[in-house]
Amino acid sequence: MTPIHLALLQLALAANPTGQILPTSFEAGRVYVVPQAQNGTQLKFFTDSGGATVMLENTVARLQLPTQAMPKDYGDDAKSARLPSFKRGLGIPGPLELEGQIRIAHRSDTQFEIGDGMLGEAWFGGRIWTWDYPEHTLTLENSAWKPAKGAARVALGFPLDEKGARGDNFARITVRIDGKPIDLLLDTGATTVLAPEALAKLGDKLPATRAASFIADSQFQAWRKAHPEWRVIDNAQVGAKTPVSIIEVPEVDIAGARVGPVWFNWRSDRAFHDYMSKMMDKQVEGALGGNALEHFAMTVDYPGAAAYFTCKQGCKTTARSAP
Repeated sequence: MTPIHLALLQLALAANPTGQILPTSFEAGRVYVVPQAQNGTQLKFFTDSGGATVMLENTVARLQLPTQAMPKDYGDDAKSARLPSFKRGLGIPGPLELEGQIRIAHRSDTQFEIGDGMLGEAWFGGRIWTWDYPEHTLTLENSAWKPAKGAARVALGFPLDEKGARGDNFARITVRIDGKPIDLLLDTGATTVLAPEALAKLGDKLPATRAASFIADSQFQAWRKAHPEWRVIDNAQVGAKTPVSIIEVPEVDIAGARVGPVWFNWRSDRAFHDYMSKMMDKQVEGALGGNALEHFAMTVDYPGAAAYFTCKQGCKTTARSAP
């Protein structure tokens, strides 16, 4: 973090006493937090509301963090550690669960760089967060937070056990595409790495590694059949075991604001109907990521199971009934 960025962050903190603006780096619609440890070491964690919460083993070793065994249901050899102490105003919180412990991962299984680890649904859960994509800020709101005047509320779905307690914190959001409601995972970390041929066809000057949205095969094929005019780029993603196409959806209605076009990456039905939906309150057809959310300041109230959207750029309004 440069001295200029540090000064801007300190000004932002002074101007926003009700919440904690975290030190962040927004990279092509994807959000990293970049806290500084007390010893001056700058860390970098990828944040992903649709992902796991892990700290990499080499980070734990580098910082000489104490480790402890995790409960048996995480695996016989699973270990965890707490985040280090941070400099004032340049820190991030630990997760609320597991007494602040974060599972240690030997390596990253992603195709892209996650830095020192990934902060996912377990890290976001239990709190209120605001992603202001146009302003490139991520704010941890306090308990007195109130939605901004004019913000559009959308109910979120979360899985509950037989006692009504929440299981995971994977949020289901309903948007409208092609005039129909569609349930998606709210996935701020959804990422694609595009092939050079796809980049040439897009010509948008963004890097190959960028925010994405995903859609299951059955819905992808339905869109393609119903709308042959919607652009499709085949073999668009590098490193995929199965060829991945992307489809350009002209408009997505999010909380009464129409944004677009939004590109969706193909995924198998199994990835969402079978795997992801098991961790959610009902079946989802894909994921809504930063390439669609980039128009908004979005607050997700995890305890209140709701999201609030204020469109700040590139939206068209549409009539909608109150949720």
